[in-house]
Amino acid sequence: MPFVKEFQGRSQFDTSIDPKFRSSACSPVTASVIIHDLNLPISRVPVNKLYKLLGTTRIGLFTWRFVHRLAKLLGDGWEVRKCTLSEVLGELENGRPVAAKFDKWFSFKWSGHYEFDYHWVPVIGYEKTADDVILAIHDNGSPSSPSTVRFVSYRKNQEVLSFVKISPKLKGH
Repeated sequence: MPFVKEFQGRSQFDTSIDPKFRSSACSPVTASVIIHDLNLPISRVPVNKLYKLLGTTRIGLFTWRFVHRLAKLLGDGWEVRKCTLSEVLGELENGRPVAAKFDKWFSFKWSGHYEFDYHWVPVIGYEKTADDVILAIHDNGSPSSPSTVRFVSYRKNQEVLSFVKISPKLKGH
């Protein structure tokens, strides 16, 4: 199983995060732990500030805004964009985590049973099975549980999943 080694997750309910942001802080926490793992200078920006810089709201963060604002923060040397499952697996094989968004509300899949109704998480590994890909995610926690690694079925959640890769731009592109 390709797995990002020594990935350090974080709870969106950490005491350092403003209490009024915690319930919707999954996207800035996901961005924060990924850019920390990639050892980027912006990793020193506190989650509370990143919450505002990304344009997060009480109802969450749109994927297009996550992509646009994070790309602007990281600068020209980095590519931040939506990607396919195949690209996710490639990023993980290259040792880079990927942001995943579960969103049944804006995908209009209200009656399905998914791992999350709405949640941003880092994808840190995977395992292929005969009929599925099991994604290792670092769940950002809840008020009653810490952040932890969980394993989720891509097949079961694919209707509500989108991915954002954050990778260095190739020279000449």
